[in-house]
Amino acid sequence: MARHDLIDRIRQRLEQLNRSERKVADVILADPAAATGMSIATLAQASSVSEPTVNRFCRSFDAKGYPDFKIKLAQSLARGTPYVSQAVEPDDTAADYTQKIFGATIAALDTARRQTDAARIERVVDFLIQAKQIHFFGLGASGAVAQDAQHKFFRFNLPVTAYVDVLMQRMVASTCHTGDVVVVISWTGRTRELVDIARLARESGAVVLGITAPDSPLARECSETLEVATPEDTDYYMPMTSRMIQLALIDVLATGVTLRRGEDFLDHLKKIKESLRATRYPGNTG
Repeated sequence: MARHDLIDRIRQRLEQLNRSERKVADVILADPAAATGMSIATLAQASSVSEPTVNRFCRSFDAKGYPDFKIKLAQSLARGTPYVSQAVEPDDTAADYTQKIFGATIAALDTARRQTDAARIERVVDFLIQAKQIHFFGLGASGAVAQDAQHKFFRFNLPVTAYVDVLMQRMVASTCHTGDVVVVISWTGRTRELVDIARLARESGAVVLGITAPDSPLARECSETLEVATPEDTDYYMPMTSRMIQLALIDVLATGVTLRRGEDFLDHLKKIKESLRATRYPGNTG
């Protein structure tokens, strides 16, 4: 996985910062572009801290001082869309929370894009292209992603199933064989049932692939993983950005399998598309 840029590093260390440094981090993450144009006095005032506190904050992120920190911040912005620390508040207007949700989703997808390891994508596609059958497992919001994966992968002329019930997942995992691939989708990777089911499927001879958090209990049970760590506060609100990233990764894998099948396989996909023509009214839309 690529080394995280400065904005990612600030976000990941939020809980480790002291109270004053957290105030500085919050101001920077709320609008990184604006922060690059602030003087140290302006940033200190906006953060309600002293200028020495700002300097200590900068040095804790390997900057020689505030000017050097601003250069690193600008370089981080140039690499892509930054994570924007804007939580939905109870008194937000429709305009406020719409902007925050779209902004957070765009930023999270861009962060995931930069963190995704192409070599791991290749290895996961290798496993999928050789599978005799594929089972997608997920619970809750990840269950909907598993069902979307079944919708994508059934086109590849091999048995594909999606299970969102723990008991069915356990029974299927126990009857897996060599050549079967089980894809377990879990944002946190800490759901006990899914960790147990991944272990059971692997012991039964299946290759177990995970779309999950780095260094999680689930990741440790998988043959290979796609690991992306981006922030999402689900204490009060439903999972949003995590689901979008999972869906994007499923699309990446489906595209990888399609390309591996070669041009001859495109006729098969076209046949499936043509089968829907009679179900639609004439028009230019899909």
